[in-house]
Amino acid sequence: MIRFEDVSVTYEGAARPAVRGVDFEVPEGELVLLVGPSGTGKSTILNSVSGLVPHFTGGTLRGRVTVAGRDTRTHKPRELADVVGTVGQDPLAHFVTGTVEDELAYGMESLGVAPAVMRRRVEETLDLLGLDGLRDRAIGTLSGGQRQRVAIGSVLTPHPEVLVLDEPTSALDPAAAEEVLAVLQRLVHDLGTTVFLAEHRLERVVQYADRVVLLPEPGAAPVCGTPAEVMAVSPVCPPVVELGRLAGWSPLPMTVRDARRRASGLRERLAGRTTPDHGTPGTPAAPNHRAPGTPAAPAPTATTPGTGSPEAQQPPATAPRTGRAPHRWWPAAPGAPRAGRPGPHGSAASASPSAPVPPLAEVRSLAVRRDRVDALCGVDLTVAPGETVALMGRNGAGKSTLLGALVGLVEPGSGTVRVGGAVPHRTRPRDLVRLVGLVPQEPRDLLYADTVGAECAAADRDAGAAPGTCRELVSGLLPGVADGTHPRDLSEGQRLALALAVVLTARPPLLLLDEPTRGLDYAAKARLVGVLRGLAADGHGIVLATHDVELAAEIAHRVVLLAEGEVIADGPTDDIVVSSPSFAPQVTKVLAPQRWLTVAQVREALA
Repeated sequence: MIRFEDVSVTYEGAARPAVRGVDFEVPEGELVLLVGPSGTGKSTILNSVSGLVPHFTGGTLRGRVTVAGRDTRTHKPRELADVVGTVGQDPLAHFVTGTVEDELAYGMESLGVAPAVMRRRVEETLDLLGLDGLRDRAIGTLSGGQRQRVAIGSVLTPHPEVLVLDEPTSALDPAAAEEVLAVLQRLVHDLGTTVFLAEHRLERVVQYADRVVLLPEPGAAPVCGTPAEVMAVSPVCPPVVELGRLAGWSPLPMTVRDARRRASGLRERLAGRTTPDHGTPGTPAAPNHRAPGTPAAPAPTATTPGTGSPEAQQPPATAPRTGRAPHRWWPAAPGAPRAGRPGPHGSAASASPSAPVPPLAEVRSLAVRRDRVDALCGVDLTVAPGETVALMGRNGAGKSTLLGALVGLVEPGSGTVRVGGAVPHRTRPRDLVRLVGLVPQEPRDLLYADTVGAECAAADRDAGAAPGTCRELVSGLLPGVADGTHPRDLSEGQRLALALAVVLTARPPLLLLDEPTRGLDYAAKARLVGVLRGLAADGHGIVLATHDVELAAEIAHRVVLLAEGEVIADGPTDDIVVSSPSFAPQVTKVLAPQRWLTVAQVREALA
């Protein structure tokens, strides 16, 4: 169905090809998974199937790509639209109409499908993807995961022979991801649809793949084979495979069920061993992983509610670990927090042994109504210095709305929100930026300059930081990215890292991240985990809205579960995720009833 013949792609101005030596075939009626570290050219390969490369992106394509016998060099994307349906990494870039039902119908209208057929297919797709309750909703009011399901549905309705999907589950909660993947598998098995997709969250999708194509490094020839064959040599693999490697299992398990069948011996070896401490605020396992130049958190400044004007001088914080003589980022004052020193209730900072530590954020009885929907109802939340809190729950549960209320983007209907003593939605942005920073689901919302260097300079000016502060952060998070690079030319993961550096330049004591691992491979996620652990060790409070259960298991001290705008659970990470079939990480499922969360914990216990 899809044939790559010695394909290479070189973009204008690039020193070397984005991909080269690509030569493989995707058979009809198979689900083929494309994997590899970030920057190896996965999106380039996917876009060459739909004709976006080179007709839209520019550059030079050598070799040949054929889809159902059509050469993509001579057929433009519109001439392939009846054969290929494509969903990219950014669902927002995909939408044309204003409502869910109209979006599902638009592709069929463009292809001249009869109205009666259109109506039937729209209804079928609404049911398949659980969108019936959203049919009349404006797309702009949907959560990120809901938008992703609508984008997938809009390419399903025309019934293409080939589906090309780039990170199709990145914004979906675990249950919704399983539903979407089950739909794709049904299309493959029952209708003979060919599905070609790239995904970083391999723990979700590898078990569904008929074949896997691995791009091991930039410019390297692809490695093709069965999932077990490729995972045995892949530099990126899901936790269940990593656990199999650690335990010496052969063949490696691809599913939790396979791993559980082989795990009795491993459970016996772990029996009686103490689970390594998952971490309390201020005492993470690896406090030295902070990227060069990442600043420590100042203690929250006392403010007058509604004004954001400081009433007391900010205390000092630990100087950044940059490998050279330390320098102080703000004026010193008595009672400074000390990184890594547990305070009351396990917090990272304490002015004195008997003094209580004020929370960085406090939410009481918060209610928010948006577009005739109760987005939040009676929500209570407290975030202490040095604490990492994971907000979890299905798409549309209210996670992003809660983050928006904490950063002043959403005005409460009732209840109170305090951040560093200030009322966020009544505080001037230039004052609020020194109390709280948000990295949104779409990092590009924060990026408006033409180059990385210009973004860094603007961030330094906006934060009143010394010139070069943001650039130093970027160098730690994005090694090798030049100042002249345009943000749109970065991958999703690289844009996230740049947006994170922009936010950290202002040294906010409270850091909010909305789906921070979208588009990140396992190596990039490990770097992010190291940075966040270092920030927590230095007293920053961190709140993550995430569907990535592996990330929550890795770094969260607490998990707060939301459903229909209400908090339904709030407690230590291992207490919440171990008892949840939806939000338990793979290692927990394999080794239950023992309470292990990550492969790193198991490795440490066996050492």
